[in-house]
Amino acid sequence: MALLDLTPDQLLSTTRAVRKRLDVNRPVPDDLVRECVVAAQQSPSGSNNPSMQFVVVRDEAERKAIGAIYAECFAAYKQMEGIYIGSIDKGSDGANAQQQRSARSADYLGDHMGEAPVLVIACTHGRADGVPGMMAASLMANVQPAMWSFMLAARARGLGTCWTTVHLLQEQSWADVVGIPYESVQQVCLSPLAYTIGTDFKPADRPDPDSIIHWDRW
Repeated sequence: MALLDLTPDQLLSTTRAVRKRLDVNRPVPDDLVRECVVAAQQSPSGSNNPSMQFVVVRDEAERKAIGAIYAECFAAYKQMEGIYIGSIDKGSDGANAQQQRSARSADYLGDHMGEAPVLVIACTHGRADGVPGMMAASLMANVQPAMWSFMLAARARGLGTCWTTVHLLQEQSWADVVGIPYESVQQVCLSPLAYTIGTDFKPADRPDPDSIIHWDRW
């Protein structure tokens, strides 16, 4: 399909977490998923060891089972004060109002994750459980850039995604549903994948860059 008419900076600044604007009634062709994976394969990887794997779930029964587990995990996540998106104080009325809008959107996905026509679970060979920080960072570097590249490629094709990790509260249960070998494969991210309702997305409000840059020293 034709790509959206976006400059590189527009693509980078408008690839948003899409939740309520996922078109759950429109199928996503397998070929588009493959195109996004091809783009993901060009991402950098730790130690030049591209061990990323993508579990692409289309089966309705599996999606419903995953959605039910996600809802359980999300209910537990909502009880985590200071971690749950809706419990974070951003320091001003305007910022907090935006935070609550994001929280309502996240709550919506908590109830509807299994309705997306495709669910993508990004994984990597090996596990980061209890390993030194350098090794854990290297392991994650094999999949996190790849998943972001996947999301950028999806956006360019009119598809929406949303980076979520809440399901890792019950990672073993998810592994059992789709046959991921839990002992040797680390799940890193879950995203719905669907066409978006409309393709216009705005850049998010972010702080001045100098507020997060530490020139030469912290």
